[in-house]
This record gives sequence, structure tokens and C-alpha cells, in this order.
Amino acid sequence: MRTLLASLFSLLILTSCATGPGPATKLEKAAVLPLALNDKYQFRKVKLYLFNNEPVPFTTSEPVLFERERMMWGTVEYREREQRYGNYFTFFWRTSVRSDVTVRLEYRQAALGSYVMAQERYYPDARGSFVSRFDVTGDDYLESGAVTGWRALLIVDGKVVALTQSFIWR
Repeated sequence: MRTLLASLFSLLILTSCATGPGPATKLEKAAVLPLALNDKYQFRKVKLYLFNNEPVPFTTSEPVLFERERMMWGTVEYREREQRYGNYFTFFWRTSVRSDVTVRLEYRQAALGSYVMAQERYYPDARGSFVSRFDVTGDDYLESGAVTGWRALLIVDGKVVALTQSFIWR
């Protein structure tokens, strides 16, 4: 009986680790929040990637070519490839205190001018290091263009406790 419970428990843990977070929540309008920066919350690293249909120069390195091939893996039709074109954002962040954290990506796109779009991910009872991934792809990218400026926020209790942004964000 104990081995059965132990194996069911380990299966439950492995299953919960294998499933990633769902898609980010898109916001109709990003509310302006008060700034209350706190050293207990911080962004550690930002990874940006633009995947589009522009030709790759002949001198491009193998890792860059591999990344493009990885992005196209599994696509059969041109429309499937088009849906993967866009901007990909990966934020590495951490918190040293246990709290409910919302990670928000605010961005502007080429065809939308100064209109700010936003996506959020929610992390209940977060403590430690996390990775949050956002993407602006598919029809959003094809109709509104590439991201021209962005900023990422860590939000706790309705206040911005940490932020990072592109150099062009205003």
C-alpha cells in the first residue's frame, strides 16, 4: 500500500512539473500602477528573440541557424510558419519573500503607434527564481508589426516592485 501511495505521489509531482503555464493573459487596457521598488524582487536576465521571414546572411553562425530551424520545427504549411513569426521575450526573475506576484509585459507595436498592449502571468505564493515567457506572434505580429518598445513589471499588491525596460521605452 505504501509503495502504491509513494508511486502515485511521485507521478503527481512529475506530472505537475511537466506541464508548463498556460498562455499569458492579454489585457484590454494596462492600468497605471504606483511605483514602490523593493530590493526583495528583481529581474536577473532578459532574453529577446525576433523570428521573421527575412533571409539569413550567409555568414550567420550555426547556433543562430539552429534556433531558426528549431522555431520552424513541425510546420508543414506556410500559414503555420507565419503564425510563429514574431517577438519572443523570456524574463528571469526572483523574489526572496513569499508573495503573490504578477509579471506584466507592456509593449508598443509598429502599426499601433503609442498605444500600449499588455500581457500578464500570475504566480501565487511565489518565492525563489522563476522564468516567464511571453510572445507577440501570429496575427498580432502580422497585423500590427514588430514590437518597438517594451517594459516588464513585477507587481505585488497592486504596486510595481521591480521593472526592466528597453532603452527606447518612454
